[in-house]
Amino acid sequence: MSVEAPVRLLALVVPAALATWYVLARTRRTRQIVVFSSLDLAERVAPSSSGWRRWVTSIAGLAGVLVLAVAFARPVIAIPIPQEQASLILAIDVSLSMGAVDVEPSRIDAAQEAAVRFAQIAPDDLNIGLVAFAGTALPVLAPDTDRASLDTAVDRLGLGQGTAIGEAIFTSLDQLESSVPDPDVPKAIVVLSDGETTVGRPDSEAASAAVAAGVPVYTISFGTSSGTVDYQGERISVPVAPEPLRQIAETTGGQFFETANEPELAQILSTIGSEVAFETEDREVTDWFAVTGLALVSLAIAGSIRWFGRIV
Repeated sequence: MSVEAPVRLLALVVPAALATWYVLARTRRTRQIVVFSSLDLAERVAPSSSGWRRWVTSIAGLAGVLVLAVAFARPVIAIPIPQEQASLILAIDVSLSMGAVDVEPSRIDAAQEAAVRFAQIAPDDLNIGLVAFAGTALPVLAPDTDRASLDTAVDRLGLGQGTAIGEAIFTSLDQLESSVPDPDVPKAIVVLSDGETTVGRPDSEAASAAVAAGVPVYTISFGTSSGTVDYQGERISVPVAPEPLRQIAETTGGQFFETANEPELAQILSTIGSEVAFETEDREVTDWFAVTGLALVSLAIAGSIRWFGRIV
C-alpha cells in the first residue's frame, strides 16, 4: 500500500499523542488509587470489573483515529484487473531427452501433469494454446478457454528427435498473431524445455522476433544434471541445459525459472498465468479507510455511553 499525500501522514502524531496521554493518565490514576489505606475501598472506587470495558472503548477509539489519519493521506492499493483476451502459449519440449526419469515419473510425464494442473487453476478468462516441439514445432492447439481440449491435447503428446526451441517460439508467435491480432492484448509464451536448440532457426533470431512483436517469453528449465535416457540399446546422458533458456527470457523481457519437480513447475505456470491474465492498477481507497475509522470511533463512543454513561 502507498499514499497519494505522504506529508499528511504527519497526522499520525495525533493518535500517537492520544495513546501516550491515555497510558500516562491510566498509570497516574493507578498510583492515586494505591494510596488508599483500604483495598476494599479502592476496589469500590475503581472496580476492576470495568477495566476491560475501558480498554475496549479506548483501543477502538484510538484505532479509529489512526485509520482516519491514514485516510487523510489518501491511501492507494494495487488491485489486479482482468485483461480481456489475454493469451498464453505453452510450448512444451517433447524431445527424446524428456523421457529421462530423473524427475518422477519422467520429465515429460511431470510436464504434462503440471500443464493439466495449470489448466485447472489458471484464470478462467485466460486463453491458453499449445505448441509441441522436438525436431520441428507443431501448433497443437490455438489459444482458447476450452480447458478440456487443452487437457486432451497435452495428454496426447509424444516424443521425437531433436530440439527446436527457436522454431517453437516462431510457431507460438504465429499462433498468437492469428488468434489475437490486436497488439494491445496481453500475450506471452512459456517455453518448457530441458535442452538447447539443435535444429532449426537459432534462439537469438526467435528472441528478436518476440521482442519485435512485444511478446515476452518465459522459460522454464526442467530436469537435473544427472538425467539419462536409453536409446537404441545405449544409455545416453541428457543433463539439463538452463543457460540458453535464461538468455531467451532476458532478451525478451520474460522471466527464467529453474526447477526439477512437478509441483514447483505447476506453481510457476500458475504465477506466469496470473501475470498475463491480470494487470495491476493503483486505486485510491480513502473511502474504505474513512468508513472503517468512523465505524471504530462510533463503536468507542457507543460503548462509553452504554457502559459508563458518558462519551469520555
